[in-house]
Parts: sequence; structure tokens; C-alpha cells
Amino acid sequence: MPVRPAVTEAELEAHLRGICFKTGPPRRIGVEIEWLVHDARNPRCPVEPARLESAATALRALPLTSLLTFEPGGQLELSSLPAASLTDCIEAVTADLALVRPAMLAMGLGLAGHGHNPWHPPRRVLTDPRYNAMEAYFDRWGSAGRSMMCATASVQVCVDAGYEEPGPLGYGRRWLLAHLLGAVLAAAFANSPTSEGCPTGYRTTRQVIWSQLDPDRTLAPPPGPDPRTAWVRYVLDAPVMCIRSEDGRWDAPEGLTFREWIRTGVPRPPTQEDLDYHVTTLFPPVRPRGHLELRMIDAQSGDSGWIVPLAVTAALFDDPEATERAYRTVKPLAETAGARPAPRNPLWRHAARGALTDTELHTAAVACFAAAQEALPRLGASPEVRAAVAEFTERYVARGRCPADDHLDALYAAEGDLIVGKDSQ
Repeated sequence: MPVRPAVTEAELEAHLRGICFKTGPPRRIGVEIEWLVHDARNPRCPVEPARLESAATALRALPLTSLLTFEPGGQLELSSLPAASLTDCIEAVTADLALVRPAMLAMGLGLAGHGHNPWHPPRRVLTDPRYNAMEAYFDRWGSAGRSMMCATASVQVCVDAGYEEPGPLGYGRRWLLAHLLGAVLAAAFANSPTSEGCPTGYRTTRQVIWSQLDPDRTLAPPPGPDPRTAWVRYVLDAPVMCIRSEDGRWDAPEGLTFREWIRTGVPRPPTQEDLDYHVTTLFPPVRPRGHLELRMIDAQSGDSGWIVPLAVTAALFDDPEATERAYRTVKPLAETAGARPAPRNPLWRHAARGALTDTELHTAAVACFAAAQEALPRLGASPEVRAAVAEFTERYVARGRCPADDHLDALYAAEGDLIVGKDSQ
């Protein structure tokens, strides 16, 4: 690792301000899709690390436009390039999946869209120094860290930060919208109600797991009129998860914040590169990386289930009329959210447990999905995409349901069949 000169606290603050919100007209869209990898014949059988390693080697030889990576528990992730339109983004990722899925199947492996692994407990297969340090760090808060790392999957939608100036597409408004709308999206697309074959009592177990982790790096920054200042403070006051080194051990003194590391220079002076890496170890529900990365949506079932949350989110952020309607719809939810930052405030707890059975969230979802449906033609969405959003809206949103309810219905029906079978013997 090359040695770089140390920098001052003021220089690092200026660097963060320059990269966190890159403002301008909202023009680009992106998506990061995670999948649970399972044995194609027996999903309940954990996949051995050697099979995953062989799969990774084979997949990286494919001519993909998306970045392909594997998460600590073997989850596969495709990260699209920034696309000029919703249609371009969908077409690019769909083409990549058309290569990935058959290649996986040829190796006896399948991809499943669940927000949390429904079959077996978390098991880490990657042993990089980053994940060794991450596991040790999160173990201080119990078992939730290992579940987050190894047993969760999501659809992460990336939208431009927006204009510098105030208004419906201004970055300050979009930052607030992302956090309030985030609870609605988490509820509407909740898809992780079980763990190891049993109901957890939540529609999105994934959100519950995130709420149980280190609050200094997983909760949202405090709301306020200046998102840049709030984010800079959040980053510098977050504990350092790891300090990279050449010897393979990435330990960090417990409780050391990045600001303290700058001021003390112990165990070595930090660099701008260290700060950039530190930001990658922070996991709030909305992460500003120049653009806004919305991280609260569970992975979705089916070959194209990821398209609906991508399309709905893009419509609500990039169509001015839909953005204004969505903002007016979710703004009253701030009273329910209270002062606690997401995802530990009451609004997000309601989203995790009840999803769209919660009256406020259901009302907001109905209005937001209606605004998205009206906006999609203006964004040039294809008839197939519009039909998929309409079908999801009718099947779930209009009825106060979410994908997790389908899993629970199937589970309870299977249990009922078992009871009936026993009674008839």
C-alpha cells in the first residue's frame, strides 16, 4: 500500500463536502442487485466455498457491463453502470442477467431474491482482511452483524443528488424525501419474513437486523437544513472499523472515531485514501456518494422482480411532478418518525413489522405508486415495465400487502396441510 502524506482535518472536511453531493440536473440512474446463491436442486443446502469460488471465476469471464462481486456470505451482486435513462439501466442489467443465470445453472447453482436467507444461518465464505475486521467489529453488538454480512440481500437504487438550488429537485429536498420515502419503499417491498424456516414476526427481517447494529454507522444522520454539514459530521464522528495495513491485520483501537484519528495521528496519521475507505464502512439507509444510494429495499423474487422497485424509485425522484406529489405525501410521516433517525424510529419499526398493514404507510404507498405510474410514460418506460408496476400495485399495494405476505401464506398453508395430514392418520 503506497505511503501518502497526512492531511489536516479541514482538508478532509473539504474533501467530504466536495464528493458527498455532486449537484446538477438529475439525469442518471443505477441499480445494485444482490441475490442469495443456492444449490439449484436443494436451496436448503448451503453452497460450499469451493463451488462459489469456481462460479466466481466463471462469471468474471463473461462479457458483462455491470460490476460483479460476491458478498461475505456468498451473495452475488451486480452493480450497473450509471445509465442515461431508466430504460437503458433495465436493458443493460437484464442483458447481464441473461448471461449470469444460465452460467450459474450450468454449475448447478441458482439465484434467489430474498431480503434475508430463509433457509439456514449465516456462514461467512470470504476471508478478506476487510471482512475479518468487519465481523470482529460487529460481533460487539451480538449476532446481527454476521446476519447482515452473510444472510441479507437487497435492491439498491442510485439516483442523482439533484440541483444545488432549492426546489422539488434540489438536493436538500431529495435527501429528506429519500429518508421519508425510504420507510414506504421498505414496507411496500418487504420480502424477508422468515429465518431458518420460521417466521420472525417481521415482514422485513433485513431492516430489523440493520437496526440492531452499531448506530454510529448504520443510522441516518440527524435531519437538518444542511445535509452536507450533517454528513461530514456523521462521517468524521463514526468509529473507525479498521485501519488497513500490509501485514494482513486491519485492527483499529476500539471506540476511535475518524476525527480522533486525525487529531492524534495514532496508530499512524490517516490519509485521504483512508477517509474514502472509511466511508465504505458506513451503512446508513441513504448514503451520499456524489449520488444518493437508497439501501432499504429487500431483494425481490423472480427474474425481473428488481425492476419494479427500480422503476418506482426512479419515477418518484426524477419526474418533477411525481417528486412533488411524493414529497407532499410523505412529509406528514415525519411526525410519526419523531426525532430518532432511521431505521430506529417508529415509522421504520412499523414498516419492518407490519409493512403495508400500517394505515399511514399504506395510504402513503397508494399515493406514491399512483404518482409513479403516471410518471413512467413521461420517463419513456416501456409498456412491459409499466405493466409490471401496475401488476405489483394491484397485487400488493392496493390490498395492503407486500411480497412477504405471500411467503407467510405459503408457510402457514404448508403447516396447515401437515396438521390435517396428521389428524387424518
